[in-house]
Amino acid sequence: MAQTRELLTQERRLASLLCRPRPPAGGPVDPGTFRSVLGRLATGVVAVTALDREGLPSGLAVNSFTSVSLDPPLVSFCVAHSSTSWPRLRAAQVITVNILAEHQRAVCAQMATRGGDKFAGLTWRESPGGNPVLDGALAWIDCRVEAEHPAGDHVIVVARVLQLDTHADGGPLVFYNRSYGGFIPGTI
Repeated sequence: MAQTRELLTQERRLASLLCRPRPPAGGPVDPGTFRSVLGRLATGVVAVTALDREGLPSGLAVNSFTSVSLDPPLVSFCVAHSSTSWPRLRAAQVITVNILAEHQRAVCAQMATRGGDKFAGLTWRESPGGNPVLDGALAWIDCRVEAEHPAGDHVIVVARVLQLDTHADGGPLVFYNRSYGGFIPGTI
């Protein structure tokens, strides 16, 4: 009986420790530190493309692309509220995600610029959805925007995959620690 009481007392003490609210962690997060720490996560790079209302190609570079769901097939990416390209892409019925290859660093830089003709000097084919598939991209994914969720200074875009295919061979373009590079399989 005394042993049972002792166990109950220990369980209550442990439960009270686990259920205590945690104090806030030392103030706001410094944006520079945030960028530096999350820069340690390697991400792939894509170009999101579409034809705008005037039939002109439009695009932007994204390194926050990810698969979300197999059933239904969904992907997502984040776009800054300040993007001038996203409203032009968003107006399209279908958008196309181009998975960039390691040799497409210049394409990424061109897609990441503000204003101007982002397709100057680039060659591309039409996806089944009618959008630019950049020559040399590893794969393309035609999507329809399902939802947009405001999140801080960005919007999280969730899109339903309509069609997709591989396009070219090679390694992916990778963004890591504020720099671009490639990936060599099996080099652990």
